[in-house]
Amino acid sequence: MIFLDSTVLIDYFNGTTNWQVEKLDSLLGKEIVVLGDYVLTEVLQGFRSNSDFERASTILKAFPCFNICGKEIAIQSAKNYRYLRKMGITVRKTIDAIIATFCIENSLILLHNDKDFDPFVKYLNLTAVEK
Repeated sequence: MIFLDSTVLIDYFNGTTNWQVEKLDSLLGKEIVVLGDYVLTEVLQGFRSNSDFERASTILKAFPCFNICGKEIAIQSAKNYRYLRKMGITVRKTIDAIIATFCIENSLILLHNDKDFDPFVKYLNLTAVEK
């Protein structure tokens, strides 16, 4: 199962061409591709027009969507954040720590375009889609 980060979906909706968007295109219909509730929020809040919001909402509702942050994930996310901070790495966004931890704990492969996930890959066994 491939978990989509908002960075890839935002690039997709903005018409950005990069390897992550191309990978998403190649995965659709061949792999199970999923979202998280926080990702859904991050993507949809960026649309300016109601029509674009509604169109994107309709598209995104077709993907399975997980509620990604319960008590256990919250605690483990904090542990992971603290572990990286002790190594001198500051995770800039709490939501990235939550997404990475959810993927680690549920053995999901993350498709992203955000270097903030790299320490999770390097030090905490997050599996990410590679170029």
